[in-house]
Amino acid sequence: MDGFSDIAFFALLSKEGSMRSAAQQLGVTGPAVSKRLAALEARLGARLMQRTTRRMGLTPEGERYLVEGARLLSELGSLERAIGGAAAVPQGLLRVNATFGFGRRHIAPALGTFARRFPEVEVQLQLSDRPADLAQDRFDVVIRMGDMPDSRWTARVLARNRRVLCASPGYLQDRGAPSSPQALTRHACLFIREGDEAFGTWHLRNGAQTETVKVRGPLSANDGESATAWALAGHGILMRSEWEVGPLLRAGQLLPVLPDWRLPPADIYLQFHGGAHLPAKTKALVDHLVEVFAPQRPPGRADASW
Repeated sequence: MDGFSDIAFFALLSKEGSMRSAAQQLGVTGPAVSKRLAALEARLGARLMQRTTRRMGLTPEGERYLVEGARLLSELGSLERAIGGAAAVPQGLLRVNATFGFGRRHIAPALGTFARRFPEVEVQLQLSDRPADLAQDRFDVVIRMGDMPDSRWTARVLARNRRVLCASPGYLQDRGAPSSPQALTRHACLFIREGDEAFGTWHLRNGAQTETVKVRGPLSANDGESATAWALAGHGILMRSEWEVGPLLRAGQLLPVLPDWRLPPADIYLQFHGGAHLPAKTKALVDHLVEVFAPQRPPGRADASW
């Protein structure tokens, strides 16, 4: 028997005042109660009750065990009620990870509205150049981009997205637009170092046709906004997510390159610990983000306009 169940047993025995009455409450035999009390006293190395044929009385050690044990049981009950309440009401610390560009531009504002909606939740946002490890880095929610996340965790699609190749009108006027993926090898290309992707290797698909191209260029960064600024300044061709360059493409500040060719998937996912005991704070954030990004998740669409 564990210590807490022993305390509860001893409190019941003291309250009932006899082995027989305690046995009836527990649904066991009188000898079973006597045997358990003897085992408890042997474990503690102290006599807790003085027993005669007519009555039982607490020893000084028994009184201390009863009083302090009752306090411990009360504290345990408070702890379990607090934990149970946390599972029902969004409250407590919530740690969130996202990549720099998407996190700064989209997740941070969404967390601001979440904080107003759920003031009992303390949110810590950490931005990084690559998604964190959900378990190892002890995050509650990780926002990641690309292929479906690790199947060990629960994932929800936050927004549909795609990668595009683009360049400034000035660069394309000076250098011409590539007519095929292999023509990219003759152009200056701009790189974002992120994740575990092979640096400088671009994979393109047009129907059943696939091309893998090793490209080169003068500039690279681990920050998408820096690379986008270089593209706007005419330094080369950029591969970037549509959520970042979509407005620039619509404004004509950047122009699409090889628009018939598709690049690796870049859908945006929420990754979190799932299961039957998902904390209320995590569920509230997941539901909030899914609601906020619903316009970027139209049914039947493979991509989204940002």
